[in-house]
Amino acid sequence: EVINGAVEAIAAADLMIIGGTSLNVYPAAGLIRFFRGSRLVIINLSPTPQDSSADLLIHSRIGEVFAGI
Repeated sequence: EVINGAVEAIAAADLMIIGGTSLNVYPAAGLIRFFRGSRLVIINLSPTPQDSSADLLIHSRIGEVFAGI
């Protein structure tokens, strides 16, 4: 039920911000494949397998990024 709700929300989103994850742990890492929106932002200290898909890529600690916003 929770996963289905997440899939529906991700599929309907225009913008997806993924932060603080390596995108290597499933099933959560697989949820990105349902995103069909126009903008993808990835915030993570180290590279992820999806970096090339991002419209905005920030290699930094997520806490530092949000503290600066």
